[in-house]
Amino acid sequence: MLSFPFPRSGVLRCRGRDLAYGQRTLVMGIINVTPDSFSGDGIGGAVDVAVERAVRMVAEGADLIDIGGESTRPHARPVSDSEERARVVPVVEAVARAVSVPISVDTRKPKVAEAALAAGAHLINDVAGLQRDPEMASVVATFDVPIVVMHSPGEPWDVPWPATYADVVDDVRAYLDRSIQIALRAGVPFGQVIVDPGFGFGKSVDDNLTLLRRLGEFRSLGAPVLIGTSRKSTIGTILGVPVDERLEGSLATLPLAIAQGVDIVRVHDVRASARVVRMADAVVRGFVATGDR
Repeated sequence: MLSFPFPRSGVLRCRGRDLAYGQRTLVMGIINVTPDSFSGDGIGGAVDVAVERAVRMVAEGADLIDIGGESTRPHARPVSDSEERARVVPVVEAVARAVSVPISVDTRKPKVAEAALAAGAHLINDVAGLQRDPEMASVVATFDVPIVVMHSPGEPWDVPWPATYADVVDDVRAYLDRSIQIALRAGVPFGQVIVDPGFGFGKSVDDNLTLLRRLGEFRSLGAPVLIGTSRKSTIGTILGVPVDERLEGSLATLPLAIAQGVDIVRVHDVRASARVVRMADAVVRGFVATGDR
């Protein structure tokens, strides 16, 4: 089953809060500063709640925190640059002071990314894979930070959702390769690019299961791989449960992803996820953590 060699290691330079990957799987904790998150955990602009949540996540095992100010759930409507900045920047400033792990900002907008990085963020998570606005790659290159390029076939209000693929893995891999080339042309070093196949974004249940089943094929791109399955609708459909009852299904996907060579998992429920990751890493990667987290 395990056909992918370990370790495949590297270091993401995060403005002094560097992340080493390869020896073990990294856990990214999600904080949504939106009023309409699909997962039901949006906290709006409550900075104190965000700080409390970030501190708890780090104590529970998060290696980095991902802050998002615009919902990307199906049928969500976009928000303006100014509104997203107003949600994100105060939270980034406060969380960056409260924790020592890198802060990622989940945004498709160059102006929001620039403001967040100026406020103290350490990397950008672009759900449009640098293919929505050409300025995003330039912002990332200027600040010399890592970038997560995720696959999405387009905005849910602009294109059929889910999209149609000739072969979902081949099509997504080709998209991500284009994203990598955009980053490189803008001056982003290859070692600063992370790829995410976009589980749940414009994909059917069968598409998502195929991505999870064939995650290892994305290693051919040469970049670290991130996956975000947490609480997604595919899990709800398979189990027949609402979003607040998808913990077990979410956890089940993590060792499957780790066995396929994923480097970073993006999760809502950090404590349980980090424990599953540690156990899976011991089996798959031969990494046994010492001490309690």
